[in-house]
Amino acid sequence: MLKMIKKYLLSGEDFSLAGEASSNFKGVLKKLGIDPMVIRRVAIAMYEAEINTIVHGKGGECEAEIAGGKISLVFCDKGPGIENIDLAMQEGYSTATDEIRELGFGAGMGLPNIKRYTDDMQIETQPGKGTKLTLTINL
Repeated sequence: MLKMIKKYLLSGEDFSLAGEASSNFKGVLKKLGIDPMVIRRVAIAMYEAEINTIVHGKGGECEAEIAGGKISLVFCDKGPGIENIDLAMQEGYSTATDEIRELGFGAGMGLPNIKRYTDDMQIETQPGKGTKLTLTINL
């Protein structure tokens, strides 16, 4: 039975590091021989969540676990939280600043893409206290 946990710290101050955690974990999955279609789904969902954690959550952490026939990704931040989850789930809706948009982020597709590429997505958020995003992709 395959079991592994990887932890990643996500800096909210250096956007040049955005995508490194998802790229690293993608490499881990390839070395383990995980199905390429599963790797693609994980990489997309993880990248989107990583960017959201950095851009909106001002940084945080990700714990990636492979166990029990699934991959679980848990992202936690101490950012401002999500005020309206239903609105945030609408394609094209974004609270990103102009500065973030100029960097190529903030198109409002993060949460919709995460939901599209995962088997389960749970959002726990409290305005002013942060967000916990739990993603599951079945192997």
